[in-house]
Amino acid sequence: MAIKVYNPTSPGRRGMTGIDYRQLSKKEPEKKLTKFLHRKKGRSRGEITVRHKGGGHKRKYRAIDFKRGKFDIPAKVGAIEYDPNRSAFIALLNYADGEKRYILAPNELKVGQEVLSSEKTSLEIGNRMQLKYIPVGMQVFNIELQPNQGGKIVRSAGSFATVMANEDGQTQLKLPSGEIRAVRDVCRATIGQVSNPEYGIVIIGKAGRNRWRGIRPAVRGTAMNPVDHPHGGGEGRSGIGLRRGPKTPWGKQARGVKTRKRKKWSNKFILQRRN
Repeated sequence: MAIKVYNPTSPGRRGMTGIDYRQLSKKEPEKKLTKFLHRKKGRSRGEITVRHKGGGHKRKYRAIDFKRGKFDIPAKVGAIEYDPNRSAFIALLNYADGEKRYILAPNELKVGQEVLSSEKTSLEIGNRMQLKYIPVGMQVFNIELQPNQGGKIVRSAGSFATVMANEDGQTQLKLPSGEIRAVRDVCRATIGQVSNPEYGIVIIGKAGRNRWRGIRPAVRGTAMNPVDHPHGGGEGRSGIGLRRGPKTPWGKQARGVKTRKRKKWSNKFILQRRN
């Protein structure tokens, strides 16, 4: 997928880039696989619980098959489509028994290509199988944490995990964050890398484009008064003073704070923390 560079016809367009969606094979989603999506926009019972969210374009939810539970039934890729609810593209599969399902599209998946989900299958892009049959060094995504649970991790655009080792009924994976984690080797994963790897280098270009995405304006703490934010006050452009690090509007540490529970049951599966 190529990056589209806009002509500088206005200040907002200068430097703006985007994904060239014209290369996708289908514009309208499969009607039976979509449903109305009610977005809460950062509110719980009408009260704002997550700031700077609201508005945005209407969306329909595409039902994604993260589990790929139709085992040993070959499927042909009918289309590669845009999904407004995620950074990656999605692929429409036409199964041999006539059923249609959406999956996360791997990078370089082609329309007309045949894919399969099984206990063990060929090491082709888009095929899904148990981790114990995937050799060391292969790239995988949409990985299960519990057998037959469906993919839970490594699902965003351009991401992949690398198989580091297979031993003692567990597979060691290096995740995109740099963390090395052990997963039961009977869990399934899809071969390849998630599609749309250029997503992270797109330049938004103007504030209105973020409003379409449901992102509202955020005022910097240093632009506020001391009564409104710990960073506020001072003459001219001031830093955050003698504080150890950035603070939230309520005085809590904003960066570098560990939020994971110290006694979480899955800590034993983390072999090396991310940096």
